[in-house]
Amino acid sequence: MVESNQTGMLPNIYAPLRGLGTRLKDWLSPASDASSDDKAYRITMELPGVSEGDIELTVDQGMLTVSGEKSESREDKGETWYFSERQFGAFRRSFRLPGDADADKAEAHVKDGVLEVTVPRKAPDSGQARKIEVKKK
Repeated sequence: MVESNQTGMLPNIYAPLRGLGTRLKDWLSPASDASSDDKAYRITMELPGVSEGDIELTVDQGMLTVSGEKSESREDKGETWYFSERQFGAFRRSFRLPGDADADKAEAHVKDGVLEVTVPRKAPDSGQARKIEVKKK
């Protein structure tokens, strides 16, 4: 089926480009893995060329957001040649944390271009009633 424009006569040449921004954003986002065990949630993200000072992590209303900017330049010179290369770009990636994640105790470490964020799980509720002491004011 060929899509047509408002007049219904000509094919819509923009149809293949619809949603390109979303696909491009997903393609350019840093690769990441998320896993968990009974103690913590872990998010690992590949950030080659990004220094630790250019990475920002925030937690707001149960959403962990990793953002930053990569700026890298390389210059080589020889007797008869010159090579210069620059790469710049901002990134932002968000992850919804489960209800038992203890975001206040989250930690992040970067090594060899790989960021690892660890968010401990809160201790499970014992399910047992507990007595509360009544104090005099």
